Amino acid sequence: MFTAMVSAEAEAEILAELRRLRARVPQLTGALAASADGLVLAQDSAATEAESVAALTAAALGVAQRLSDCTGQGGFRELLVRGEHGYVATYAAGDAAVLTLIAEPRVNVGRLHLEARRSSLRITELIAHSLGRRGPGRLPPAGEAGPAS
Repeated sequence: MFTAMVSAEAEAEILAELRRLRARVPQLTGALAASADGLVLAQDSAATEAESVAALTAAALGVAQRLSDCTGQGGFRELLVRGEHGYVATYAAGDAAVLTLIAEPRVNVGRLHLEARRSSLRITELIAHSLGRRGPGRLPPAGEAGPAS
């Protein structure tokens, strides 16, 4: 239902944002935007099964949200998993979507967070715009997604 409500134009813009993010962080091997319930919105990865990653992200998101709430840390913002062969990082993109990234072990994690936070804000804006929930002012250009949170 959620993906049907996001316009084809928004899906194309989200994909373009994922590609820009991968250009800014060359150690990324995959990027995926999905609804919080695990439906793929856009992906930029050849090696990863997007549907499986989106479904697993939704499951991890549920656990991360409960953990954050239970410990009094507030709403979910991001989750970082470090494996033997690299990182999987998930960032909230508003209330309804997430950005999941797969990165090589040599990635600069600080840079990863900085760039991913900017992209998650941009994706949040694109989804809100597509669903007709635009806030005050116009949608900023892609290079001006705003400050990292």
